[in-house]
Amino acid sequence: MRRIGSIIGGSVGNLVEWFDWYVYASFSLYFAKAFFPKGDQTAQLLSAAAVFAIGFLMRPVGAWLMGTYSDRAGRKAALTLSMVMMCGGSLVIALTPGYSVIGVAAPIILVLARMFQGLSVGGEYGASATYMSEMASAKNRGFWTSWQYVTLIMGQLLALATLMVLQSIMPESQLESWGWRIPFLIGGALAVVAFYLRSSIDETPAFEQIKAKGDSQSAKNGTIRALLAHPREALMVVGMTMGGSLAFYAFTTYMQKYLHNTSGFSKEAATSISALSLVLFMVLQPVAGWMSDKVGRRPMLIAFGVLGSLCTVPIFNALGQTRDQMTALILVCAALTIISSYTSISAVVKAELFPAHVRTLGVALPYALANSIFGGTAEYVALWLKQSGHEAWFYYYVSGCIALSLLVFLTMPDTRDKSRINED
Repeated sequence: MRRIGSIIGGSVGNLVEWFDWYVYASFSLYFAKAFFPKGDQTAQLLSAAAVFAIGFLMRPVGAWLMGTYSDRAGRKAALTLSMVMMCGGSLVIALTPGYSVIGVAAPIILVLARMFQGLSVGGEYGASATYMSEMASAKNRGFWTSWQYVTLIMGQLLALATLMVLQSIMPESQLESWGWRIPFLIGGALAVVAFYLRSSIDETPAFEQIKAKGDSQSAKNGTIRALLAHPREALMVVGMTMGGSLAFYAFTTYMQKYLHNTSGFSKEAATSISALSLVLFMVLQPVAGWMSDKVGRRPMLIAFGVLGSLCTVPIFNALGQTRDQMTALILVCAALTIISSYTSISAVVKAELFPAHVRTLGVALPYALANSIFGGTAEYVALWLKQSGHEAWFYYYVSGCIALSLLVFLTMPDTRDKSRINED
């Protein structure tokens, strides 16, 4: 029971981390004017997306620093520290005056806050994936680690739910002037609760074994040199993340903007469609994770690669042409069902590739590099191509990256049967 309690404690912190991270994406429709007052709506969203991408560019740095810290000081210590960093970034954004008050200092402070949050998230993913993978039993590891994405999606849902509540009780003018600050304040407050929960969870048995042997402070733990001893595994993580992360951000964070800016739905309708589709996506994670425990990780990844490569362009084309909310919802749900074969097990597959002394860094750094390049720039690339008059190119870009990931899936071992965690 303590093992399950620790997994839940780690998951709650993950939820708060991602709520804070996604609040930015969910509310950018409203605060873009406050920080970037010039230009049309697409130009303002493009500026906000650029700051979103900058936060992603800090994730490799956070992955490196926090990955090393986790492999030396412990998974619990890293998870607790990342929570403090995310809380600080949220509070800074909530309290920063707009461009009309402090001029160019406003977007500069926004960029710095997102960079700080990027450091936090960069460390959170690797530490959380490693913690949950090491705490789960081998028989049900796919199921339990899938809850990392359940809480990640739940954080995104809570961000959208907060937006929907504020949309229902506040006029748009108030949301644009000051209402958008409320969720950032909520995120800062929730982080305090999550910090308390994480400070009481157990350390993982794998790290305790390293510590018992006196190896926890070894100079090789969590270093780039130690990671370079596993080049094939690191490249696998990059290849997996390329298509998986891009597809995830294309059909989640960007989809809200796409439905409003391209399909022509109102902001409220776009938010509702995104929220409802994410509910299904969240429910699918443990189901797909459980399936991976039965049939293996590799078949699930190949299913995502094949279906994602073939269906992405038709789904985007259909979404761009429909004006019916139910049709749009079904199409987005179809895309997210395909992606769930990747998201549900992405954490455990990466963790199962590396030995304990470099596991967090091995999961975090290659993932963060690929995620920053492909996932973090998804909105920017999509909006830039739209502004350039070549919006459809983005659909083929997503499909092509998934196809490249498929090549990795076809050549990698099934980590369910060849897990390095079982060797700890």
